[in-house]
Amino acid sequence: GKPSGVIFHSDQGSQYKSLLVRHRLACYAMQQSMSRKGNCWDDAPTERLFRSLKTEWIPKLGYHSIEEAKLDVGLYLVEYYNQIRPHQFNDGISPCQAENELKTVSNIC
Repeated sequence: GKPSGVIFHSDQGSQYKSLLVRHRLACYAMQQSMSRKGNCWDDAPTERLFRSLKTEWIPKLGYHSIEEAKLDVGLYLVEYYNQIRPHQFNDGISPCQAENELKTVSNIC
């Protein structure tokens, strides 16, 4: 089938290379992505994002429904994490602010 645009990223563990996992991903039209062999740094940004999401945002007792979870996690990612939340890597500014500053410096519209 046509890819859904949803990516499943993992390390190169044998469980993720298994035929069962690859078949299941295909059933859900998900594209598989793996870190380079022996390069644990590939996963660091994703792991940091999920750590922040779990510790800063998700309620301790979870959500009442999958719909509530989707809306709230979407709000975190699109609004808070990218637009507002200061990131140490970006000298304390949000990713959107950092990108806008780069565009200004580079004269990119």
